[in-house]
This record gives sequence, structure tokens and C-alpha cells, in this order.
Amino acid sequence: MRLSHFFIDRPIFAAVVSIVFVIVGAVSIGRLPVAQYPEIAPPVVRVSGQYPGRARTWSPPPWLLRLSSRSTASRT
Repeated sequence: MRLSHFFIDRPIFAAVVSIVFVIVGAVSIGRLPVAQYPEIAPPVVRVSGQYPGRARTWSPPPWLLRLSSRSTASRT
């Protein structure tokens, strides 16, 4: 007799075994040690580029400034 047929023929026993596994898992998850992780800084990406022939004075459009201020405000 295969293992699957054993549990198919005995559904109450299968349910009890499943409940025991869940209880044992719930008890053991509380006993697992928690590793202390170091403080890490979020990654920062800075992109720069050189474009020969472009105007030296360039100011970003207002929507880009709002977008930039919104993204830095959410980090603090």
C-alpha cells in the first residue's frame, strides 16, 4: 500500500498529522535564533554624463524638481 493511499483511506488521521505539523512548526519558529544584522545604508545611484555641444546653462523643468523633492522626502 502506498503512503498516499494510506492517508486517503484515513482522512481524520491525515488531518491530525497536518495539525501536529503546524503546531510543531509554530512552536519551533519561536525557538529559532534571530541573527543580528548590521545597519546598512540604502544604495544611492548617481548618474552623470558629458554631452559635447550642449549648452552649459541648463535648468531642469519644474516637474523634474517636484519629482526629485518628492523622492528624497519619502526617504526621511
